[in-house]
Amino acid sequence: MKRSLIVLFTILSLMLFTLFWPAAAQAAGSSPALSVSTDYPSEVVQLGESVNFSLNLQATDLAQTVDMSMEQMPEGWSATFRGGSHIIQSVFVAANASGSVDLRLDPPENAKPGTYTFMVLAQSETSKVELPLSLTVQEQVPASLSFTTDLPTIKGSPSSTFRYTTTLKNDGNQDLTVNLTADAPAEFVTKFMLSGQEVTSFPVGANQSKTISVELTPLSDISAGEYPFTVYADAGDLQADLNLDAQVTGEYTLGVSGPDGRLSGNANAGKATTFQVVVNNTGTAPAQGIEMSATAPSGWTVSFDPKVIDQIPAGNQVQVTANLTPADKAVAGDYIVTVHAKPVDGSTKSADFRITVSTSTLWGIAGIALIAVAVGVVAMAVTRFGRR
Repeated sequence: MKRSLIVLFTILSLMLFTLFWPAAAQAAGSSPALSVSTDYPSEVVQLGESVNFSLNLQATDLAQTVDMSMEQMPEGWSATFRGGSHIIQSVFVAANASGSVDLRLDPPENAKPGTYTFMVLAQSETSKVELPLSLTVQEQVPASLSFTTDLPTIKGSPSSTFRYTTTLKNDGNQDLTVNLTADAPAEFVTKFMLSGQEVTSFPVGANQSKTISVELTPLSDISAGEYPFTVYADAGDLQADLNLDAQVTGEYTLGVSGPDGRLSGNANAGKATTFQVVVNNTGTAPAQGIEMSATAPSGWTVSFDPKVIDQIPAGNQVQVTANLTPADKAVAGDYIVTVHAKPVDGSTKSADFRITVSTSTLWGIAGIALIAVAVGVVAMAVTRFGRR
């Protein structure tokens, strides 16, 4: 009987061990039943700024109701847990699922710069989890705008586009929307270019800068001189301005013609003749060192007096004498002689002159005489031999 009881006890012990052994093994090797985390557990904030942390709760195996509280918090600070749009104290997390909670931390009015530590406690009937958080509080940087350029003065001709490369910087910790304007002279049009596109308003992030191209284009021909103007950047209560200057240096405009605009003349083959060439400057700046030259038919010679014009002031003209000799054997007719005027620092200006060439009168008379003799000889021959 005693042996039978021992055997029965042994069998029951084996059955109980077999029944509970899988659960015990699973408990020994299982992961925590609850976890809590946040993407950014340590943040830097400005003095007086409230902070929001997004907390993620993860449950395994068992559904749980998790109570949320602060186990550690600096004196004077307050904490609020929110789910959706409501203040909460606990959150239900289904088995093998996750839940989210927003934690808002508000500093006291007398908070000072420094590093503050917090401890979040998430606790259910079966689990208890802690999450440390850290906040570094620093003095708030005053918002400000700065507008700068390395080259505030640009020189150019009356037809130039004046381009200024400027930097607009947001020196504060808040994003800004900036509007640009300019008080440019009435003779110009102003454009603002950002990344190749024309803009007048654009965002500038906190502690960021933008490179702006300011383009000033003349509406028409303008006089040489200095044209200062100011560009303004406006972001609500913040303003910045930048003084720029366009220096128009003037530009000469050469033209070549004859007196009264006439582009023709007469000459005799093999004989020197002169005609006048007018070089004018209708621009807004003097033309310097204008060299005269010509392209003429083969065998012709052309020279100028003067060969080089030292200067033609804006709005003035100079008359040059061209000495021209057609080739000795030039046939009577019209020829083209091209006159060139090249300033020392610019491109050549040219004009075509039509020269009508006549042969010598002596040769004309000789020719007529030869024709008359020939006609006489023919007439005598006809008379004499015609009678026979």
